[in-house]
Amino acid sequence: QVQLVESGGGLVQAGGSQRLSCGASGRTFSRYTLGWFRQAPGKERTFVASISRSLTYYADSVKGRFTISRDNTNNTMYLQMNNLKPEDTAIYYCAAFDGACSKTACGDRRLYNRWGQGTQVTVSS
Repeated sequence: QVQLVESGGGLVQAGGSQRLSCGASGRTFSRYTLGWFRQAPGKERTFVASISRSLTYYADSVKGRFTISRDNTNNTMYLQMNNLKPEDTAIYYCAAFDGACSKTACGDRRLYNRWGQGTQVTVSS
């Protein structure tokens, strides 16, 4: 069983950068698909990015600005966020499930059965 803990959130000015981390426990981390989702106040939780084996997928809203990566040696996933915008303000959650997925499937939060507690990212204008 994989347990997830996010870190790295906080307040940043528009145009700035921030890196989120997601640490995981468990011995089978490398075979998990990992994803980042976010939830703004009053809105649904939406897909941000995922990494399944070595394939990465991104929501259109973050493509070219965000980069997802993983370090299987240290059981950690990262989300590097550049050129942040006020509309990126949300609680960011890391998620995981044991398996692989296609581009469409990886964006479906119902596929993920492991979630972190979330970390707040606030982008000021």
